[in-house]
Amino acid sequence: MVQRRHLLGLASAALAAPTLLGPRPARAEEVTLRLHHFLPAVSNVHRNFLAPWAKKVEEASAGRLKIRIFPAMQLGGAPPQLYDQARDGVADIIWTLPGYTAGRFPRIEALELPFTANRSGLANARATQAFAERHLAEEFGEVHPLCFWSHDGGLIHSRSPVRKLEDLRGMKLRFPTRQAGEGLRALGAAPVGMPVPQVPEALTQGVLDGAVVPWEVVPSIKLQELVRNHTAFPGSPTFYVATNVLAMNKAKYQSLPADLRAVLDAQSGQAAAAMVGAMLDEQAVIVSEQARRRGNTLIELEPAEAERWRAACAPVTEAWLGQMQGRNVDGAALLADARALFARYAA
Repeated sequence: MVQRRHLLGLASAALAAPTLLGPRPARAEEVTLRLHHFLPAVSNVHRNFLAPWAKKVEEASAGRLKIRIFPAMQLGGAPPQLYDQARDGVADIIWTLPGYTAGRFPRIEALELPFTANRSGLANARATQAFAERHLAEEFGEVHPLCFWSHDGGLIHSRSPVRKLEDLRGMKLRFPTRQAGEGLRALGAAPVGMPVPQVPEALTQGVLDGAVVPWEVVPSIKLQELVRNHTAFPGSPTFYVATNVLAMNKAKYQSLPADLRAVLDAQSGQAAAAMVGAMLDEQAVIVSEQARRRGNTLIELEPAEAERWRAACAPVTEAWLGQMQGRNVDGAALLADARALFARYAA
């Protein structure tokens, strides 16, 4: 009887063997993308946009599409090289400022001209994405853009207070984009171009007297500890904004399975622009209040004074229009559409 039960057990095991040892169904493909950028992990864009955005992508793909973020240039190179890193596949995705490579992306400069953009980060982010969809496919054709945005109105953060045009004279101020630099020059300042991670050392060594950045950048470089004065602009349009791009290696994007491309698409474009824009406006309130509690001086130009600045910067726009004409680019049409989009999304 025992022998019969033993034989039946062997027969059952033999019948089950094909199920246990045969080929298993292939698991759905999993992909990990490397996202490279220039600010530390404590920066607001990293903590409050890129990391939550990457998590949304992973959740929407049921864990199949993961994004690993490398902040502070951990994959090597310098901030102006990030765009080429995406183009060449050194990184799968990058976040950078097109303005770090001055003159390379002329059409996007229409958004960066002095007194063109809105004070609101959400309005600027959505308008910039809409502008990109209409006008920037060729200019950024070497990569697959995921999202464009412009930050909220930038401020002048300085050692000495800036309340009127004359206070700027000779002041060495860091600028992020060509047009912001031209605007500062027109106002009488001494503009110094550099990526934002270099600002703290430059301030410490006396290379700079201050910098123009939006509020959300301030804590990541401890700017509120290095200067005591923060000058903002009343209403809109505001003095300056810088454009940003989240871009992906084109071949890497095209190699993704169609369903994962669809997940990435759904979390890109206006969805991502709205996410980052809302974060910018939220952080502007939080960070400005932190600076106030620290005892720093928050200044807003009087409307009549701001009008003086706007008039002084008008030749910058005229010069850019002439440059675009020389490059066979219809700068006037681009600028008109930029202004219309900023107004539309502000409303």
